[in-house]
Amino acid sequence: MKAAIIGGGVIGGGWAARFLLNGWDVAVFDPDPEAERKINAVLGNARRSLPSLYDKALPPEGTLTFVSTLQEAATGASWIQESVPERLDLKHKVYTQITALAGADTIIGSSTSGFKPSQLQEGLDHPGQIIVAHPFNPVYLLPLVEIVGSDKTTPDLPQKASDLLTSLGMKPLIVRKEIDAHIADRMLEAVWREGLWLIKDGICTTEELDDAIRYGFGLRWAQMGLFETYRIAGGEAGMKHFLEQFGPCLTWPWTKLMDVPEYDDALVDLIAGQSDAQSGHMTIRELEQLRDDNLVGMMRALRKTGSGAGGAITAHEATLTDPAGNDLPVTVQRQIPQTWTDYNGHMNEAAYMEAASLASDRFMEMIGCDAAYIAEGGSYFTAESHVQFLNELHHGQMLTITTQVLQGAGKKLHLFHRLYGPDDMLAATVETFLLHMDLTSRRTSLPSAAVAGLTAQFATAHADLPHPEGAGRYVGQR
Repeated sequence: MKAAIIGGGVIGGGWAARFLLNGWDVAVFDPDPEAERKINAVLGNARRSLPSLYDKALPPEGTLTFVSTLQEAATGASWIQESVPERLDLKHKVYTQITALAGADTIIGSSTSGFKPSQLQEGLDHPGQIIVAHPFNPVYLLPLVEIVGSDKTTPDLPQKASDLLTSLGMKPLIVRKEIDAHIADRMLEAVWREGLWLIKDGICTTEELDDAIRYGFGLRWAQMGLFETYRIAGGEAGMKHFLEQFGPCLTWPWTKLMDVPEYDDALVDLIAGQSDAQSGHMTIRELEQLRDDNLVGMMRALRKTGSGAGGAITAHEATLTDPAGNDLPVTVQRQIPQTWTDYNGHMNEAAYMEAASLASDRFMEMIGCDAAYIAEGGSYFTAESHVQFLNELHHGQMLTITTQVLQGAGKKLHLFHRLYGPDDMLAATVETFLLHMDLTSRRTSLPSAAVAGLTAQFATAHADLPHPEGAGRYVGQR
């Protein structure tokens, strides 16, 4: 299969990556002498990120070519995607040429964010092949694409386009009626306009407005959208109760955008009925739990980069007191998140290793191998680990890990983690052997005198403790 990309900017490059990384051959036409460099930069990001979404390998990558004519691009293409600047005269010029070159079954999509398909089709001899296929940046990651046809579009073309884009991992949304800016950008434009007023009137700064979105309703919208979120806000009485409660606010000066639909029983019944069809198969409690699970997963992901709500969690966690240990230091004490459980309903084996890794990281901090030390070029790398699974652990249970030093001299750090569940139940042990590394040379090295001294203190304190049962085991040992 071949796709032709007309216009190699940010959106065109994203389309090229989406097709290419799903096994399509891609031909790019763009007179910009920098187009090849720009698209290869987008492709670098796509190759780094898109495969990370999947637990299976994507198809073998297609062949990318840069061509000098529209004819070379369009010849043999099953899909032609136009992503030229938002000038209707320029788009008409392009469509006049590519409709004459395209095959009879070729789908011609436009990335336009504002023009209606009927506007794109004006004056063309073969308008039926043209649809709006409006994506969202980055096209290679975000699945939504709005599909819009007009009265002149071949009737089955929107569904045909939808099926094809679904095969690329996208989420096509067929828009029922053509309208300027389609669906999503009309929503974004309303938020954007209100944001401009809030900043102009001195109510907030750009950063404060972005914080309002990314720390709050943006997270809810990301996994439930607008109406399902408000259905939950209505409680057990559902969407109709929410509308009755907050409908009068439409006439209050909460926004500069006061051109609102008439709030009557017909509108309430329409929205409540559609909401029931959308979400009525789940109780409010089930929807709340789904929402909470999704929010936990997203915010835990955001912790990795410290972005948005993830940064707030990290900052708060730094103020929490460390658990007290007795003979052995407690290196982890936390509730087991639902993201650590699998289809069997218990903690996944990979999560045991993640928990043990957190324990090793905490112990490294205890001996002075903290973020500052690592930034200066020293760290410990895990060389070998062995896990014993002894009991099940489940979401919501408290997990406590203690760490015993079996060896701590020179470059070597040999740790034994015990993972306890409720009522001091020993759920697992993880034995791990680490080596100190020079991060510049990527070779083993001796730790600093301060780290070596603290490690020796722990090793001496633990030397008289009984040797842990299971230490030294290997897979298959009787």
